[in-house]
Amino acid sequence: MTVTGPAELLATWEAGLARQGGDRALLLHRAARPGAGADALLSAPPGERAADLFALRRALFGERMQITLDCADPDCAAAMEFELDAAGLGARPQVPEDGLRVAEGDWTVMFRLPSVADLTAVASLAAGAEEARRLLGARCARTARRDGRPATDEELAALPEAVLKRFAEAAERADPAAEVVLNIACPECGAATPAELDIAAYLWTELDVWARDVLLDVHLLASAYGWSEPQILALSPLRRRYYLELCADA
Repeated sequence: MTVTGPAELLATWEAGLARQGGDRALLLHRAARPGAGADALLSAPPGERAADLFALRRALFGERMQITLDCADPDCAAAMEFELDAAGLGARPQVPEDGLRVAEGDWTVMFRLPSVADLTAVASLAAGAEEARRLLGARCARTARRDGRPATDEELAALPEAVLKRFAEAAERADPAAEVVLNIACPECGAATPAELDIAAYLWTELDVWARDVLLDVHLLASAYGWSEPQILALSPLRRRYYLELCADA
């Protein structure tokens, strides 16, 4: 991966300050794949986005991740902190060329893997989990046959729950990085605590800390030497740190 430069990363951080959630994730994905347009990024499966963000995170901050969470047992609720090796996280989707085939009862449906845009659209329209599954299934169905005949639009919009469940299972197998859930055993009580690892939110937090540190460096070096922000950002982190040490010793 070509690492995005500090000026571009600062621009991403600045643009993301006034945004939340999916909009920030899109900005980070664009930083990971600077040559891709918004349509291409939104049409990617969520596991593809996660893989790109994990790769960007490794390039910027390394493979070790610091995780903090509280024990799920309310009688314990101990604060847990541990280090995670993210080298094996972010597996890219593996989808058969003809898509995801689901055969259930008198139904045979070929689905495509859901994209980021699909999940965003469904989340904005669905009133609950059941409706979300139905809407997602209708969006992602390529072809559908019932009793050997093509399904009607009305039938496609009301796929049976059993078919939708099989579709969800097939999508999870094909795109395992779409949702990364850690199961952590509490060192105090032993209770298992599930925790979803949202790489976009995690990476944004790290980028925010990094950006504020870099801006402080720029302020100090500009004050000491009269350099412009582009001149300071052009310095390697090692040289920038050396100049800051000289300023402190002066």
